[in-house]
Amino acid sequence: MRWGSDSTASESPGTGAVHRGAAAVVILLLAGCAAAPPPPGGYRVKGQTYVPLARADGFTETGLASWYGPGFHGRRTSSGEIYDMHARTAAHKLLPLGTTVRVTRLDDGRQVTARINDRGPFVKGRVIDLSYALARELGMLREGVVRVRVEALSGPRGMPAPPPGLMGPFAWQVGAFAVAANAEDLARALGRSYAEVTVEPYDRGDAVLQRVWVGRYDSPDQAQRDGARLSDRGLQPILVRRD
Repeated sequence: MRWGSDSTASESPGTGAVHRGAAAVVILLLAGCAAAPPPPGGYRVKGQTYVPLARADGFTETGLASWYGPGFHGRRTSSGEIYDMHARTAAHKLLPLGTTVRVTRLDDGRQVTARINDRGPFVKGRVIDLSYALARELGMLREGVVRVRVEALSGPRGMPAPPPGLMGPFAWQVGAFAVAANAEDLARALGRSYAEVTVEPYDRGDAVLQRVWVGRYDSPDQAQRDGARLSDRGLQPILVRRD
């Protein structure tokens, strides 16, 4: 049985303050940009190539923080989530999506924590784009831009490494239920946010379980974004091979 959101395949995954996410990359390539294609996992915005970090361990930087709010509220972010200006989220060009960071305002020491779920800001000197809620906590709504220090506290949660030698295609298993109705309820809820959600029966020998799978991916790297989002919902996704 399959659940899924028909809208996710047609909507742009990026929303940033200037240009953010894959949509901007596609536009630049179609415009005949002479530069070589970005490397695997990388992207290009305004002629600049960015290659996100594989890990957030020990990351720290200092620069300008900006914020984005009502103009982008309800639009899709680079992580695939819908931007909520009242949530504790932020955009960064390089940190893995799902990373938790501490942002310290350098002139008065005020601090907030944020989860990276978007790409940007693509303006020289700016290192992070905060949600409206976090900008309000830092007291920077009127100024718009303040100098900050960004420190990674943890990488994406609940993202176990795939088993060695595992070959695709892949899916995230987010639950296994003895009661079919429980599996269907979870699949129906996830189907509002993900393009492909299925319930797959599994005969364990002593019982038949109904496994809920999300997505279809060619590689573990491709699956990482949705894995972080699933973890943020309180689930414990396991990367499995789809037959």
